[in-house]
Amino acid sequence: MLLERLASTSRATGATSARNAKIALLADCLRELGPEEIPAAVALLSGESRRLRIGVGYAALRELPPPAQAATLGVREAEDALTAIAAVHGKGAQAERARLLAELFGRATAGEQEFLRAVLVGELRQGALDAVLGDAVAKAAAVPAAAVRRALMFRGSARAVAAAALSGGAPALRAFGLELGRPVRPMLAASAPDVGAALERVAPAALEWKLDGIRVQVHRGGDRISVFTRSLDEITTRVPEVVEAAGSLAVSSAVLDGEAIAVGPDGRPRPFQVTSARTASRQDPERLRTEVPLRVFFFDLLHLDGEDLIDRPAEQRWAELARVVPEHLRVPRTVTGEAAQANAFFRDALAHGHEGVVVKDPAAPYAAGRRGAGWIKVKPRHTLDLVVTAAEWGSGRRRGFLSNLHLAARNDGEAGLEPWVMLGKTFKGLTDELLAWQTRQFLAREVSRDSYTVFVRPELVVEVAFDGLQRSPRYPAGLALRFARVVRYREDKPASEADTVATVRSLAAEGLQRDEAG
Repeated sequence: MLLERLASTSRATGATSARNAKIALLADCLRELGPEEIPAAVALLSGESRRLRIGVGYAALRELPPPAQAATLGVREAEDALTAIAAVHGKGAQAERARLLAELFGRATAGEQEFLRAVLVGELRQGALDAVLGDAVAKAAAVPAAAVRRALMFRGSARAVAAAALSGGAPALRAFGLELGRPVRPMLAASAPDVGAALERVAPAALEWKLDGIRVQVHRGGDRISVFTRSLDEITTRVPEVVEAAGSLAVSSAVLDGEAIAVGPDGRPRPFQVTSARTASRQDPERLRTEVPLRVFFFDLLHLDGEDLIDRPAEQRWAELARVVPEHLRVPRTVTGEAAQANAFFRDALAHGHEGVVVKDPAAPYAAGRRGAGWIKVKPRHTLDLVVTAAEWGSGRRRGFLSNLHLAARNDGEAGLEPWVMLGKTFKGLTDELLAWQTRQFLAREVSRDSYTVFVRPELVVEVAFDGLQRSPRYPAGLALRFARVVRYREDKPASEADTVATVRSLAAEGLQRDEAG
């Protein structure tokens, strides 16, 4: 298949807002691929061929050769060329990357150049990077969409799953399962404005302390222990306390989900930034564990001694967790359907310095990589994880810094809306240090600008506190944040895990109903 076919499919997919139409367009294209072309095509469409892997950004794409007049570049050739660029390292790497890039773009038509540029900087506008592409693979392969989603949950690679589905169908997909040493994407929590609202969705429920630390997934097979972050990066050598905790368990194999958090001399949690800096540091871990000690708390068990538990109800997984993990290594939990008892547990979590609770359905399986209804987080203030799509230049003492943030939620399939849906702006909560940091980050991600606004790639996730949501005809979702202020940037979260428009609508419905009832 020529790259032009893939590029035209991407353009057509981006031009329609209807989810089923996107799926049909992508599925038609996938059916035309030869077996050897499937991994390359899916890598390009899914975003697995990305700027971070290739090492190419906007600066390298400013001066490129004119487009070819005729389409001759194949899909597999293009992906092979990108892989070759990514492999260039050492002295003279920048010049060699530029040469290879010019060679690739010189063979591409105008439409192919536009597509490749979007792939390299992570700006495909087709809305097909996650669930839509998975459903398109299912349609093209004539297999259940649930089977593709499950395989993606375990394997994490769209190219590998698509190749299996399109060449081997449902039997090939069934071969994907939980593997020791290969992390799965963590289950995520929806939000509720208070404990009472969460109990209206799930009751009786298990409530756990919500720790403000670093999510860790620990794989143990015999004496081999690996620790992964929520973004699936391995940090085993940086967190010896977590390794020792897992090694102390009387198990032969296990996959544990939990949270690592820096603690002070009094045992209370330290700010998130302290934990983040400690777990990100590659310096001497033995020295760091003395200066910034970590504790790990486990709250779920996905595998134990050769048996996968991921599909079992949560209460069964918790029972096994309690059997093999001592209490001091587990997150405190209570099970109740009574609002008074739940609120008392919530207040106790806050009194111990934690940021709230997670309300969980005891019957729910582990929905890896998804923000399902089985987990609901509750904090004493409303917060959302949003993506910055633009920033405005400041004035006064903020002159020279990008200050006023454009905040957007992720559109997870709602028709008629762009992939990133603006909910408002804020310049509150920014320290001088944060202003300088975010200005550097935004300029490195600049897409375009006008006289006072710099538009950026939607990559940086920021946690925003707000007083409520109000109806607003000014913004595309009809909702706006009230009194938004920055809590912190979430460098541990990719934009694909930002809160969705659906989450925002749910919070707004609950809040507006209470306001009108009052």
